[in-house]
Amino acid sequence: MRILLVEDDNEIAKRLMSGLSQAGFTVERADNGTDGYTMGLDEEYAAAVLDLGLPEMQGIDVLKRWRSANRALPVLILTARGTWAEKVDGLNAGADDYVTKPFHVPEVAARLRALVRRASGIASAVLTHRGIELDTGSGSVLLNGTPVKLTAREMKMLTYFLHRIGRIVSQAELAEHLYALEDSRESNTIEVYVSRLRRKLGADIITTVRGLGYRMD
Repeated sequence: MRILLVEDDNEIAKRLMSGLSQAGFTVERADNGTDGYTMGLDEEYAAAVLDLGLPEMQGIDVLKRWRSANRALPVLILTARGTWAEKVDGLNAGADDYVTKPFHVPEVAARLRALVRRASGIASAVLTHRGIELDTGSGSVLLNGTPVKLTAREMKMLTYFLHRIGRIVSQAELAEHLYALEDSRESNTIEVYVSRLRRKLGADIITTVRGLGYRMD
């Protein structure tokens, strides 16, 4: 899942980007509020991690402007400010959850997964469909009770499809959520990963919708 990180502290950003990438997220970063606001408004992300103390535009103002623009992006506030009043301000401005520094990256990852599930109308941490069981916490996959080994990108693609059962997903949308902006992308990589999932999970698990993209039914 593609995540926006808006954080000006380089050390914190590096730790989060490394940890969240290992947890299966594709992370793109803005180091100031102005860029963060623009990226969150113009690009598609599954969720955002937003620091409150940012240069150029404060995090709370970024959040308010997103919500004023009807941007329903799930937002996890990340801040060193720990008073109850600041937490209330963030939640009232439209934040979905709150983590106070110092933090543990696995907790941030777990909270992000919960936000994405909630936004997709899914309550459980285990995503199930047609014999597939994907535990988003452990990263394990079962097919009719038998473990299936997936690569990191195969796992990202499967997770994205399982959050969008019955919806058509374009190649461009899949590419956005599989790769960060700076990653190089071969033109046929999406077809390759779809083919791999079909081979491992069943030939009919993903349908090609000609001219539009793919759908998991």
